[in-house]
Amino acid sequence: QVQLVESGGGLVQPGGSLRLSCLAPGITFSIYAMGWYRQAPGKQRELVASITSGGSTNYADPVKGRFTISRDNAKNTVYLQMGSLKPEDTAVYYCNRLPSGVVWRWGQGTQVTISS
Repeated sequence: QVQLVESGGGLVQPGGSLRLSCLAPGITFSIYAMGWYRQAPGKQRELVASITSGGSTNYADPVKGRFTISRDNAKNTVYLQMGSLKPEDTAVYYCNRLPSGVVWRWGQGTQVTISS
């Protein structure tokens, strides 16, 4: 079973930036499409960004133009560069494989809090 390890979250003021990282050790990482998900308090987990094995990306409307997903297959790592952050981006952020119906065990996530 893959043990996903997310990191890079924190407390940031509105308009700020953060870069999240997710390590997926011990697998042939390059063959998997990957996604970043988030779960805000009282809400369901949602997919916000995805990247295919070939590097094609897709974004949920609320984050388009502000977030960028990327991957480094040599490091078994997927990244989420977040900019122009808003209070509504506050959530626990997780990574996992796609499609979302066959995910691995969820990691602990990384908390992102946007507040002045």
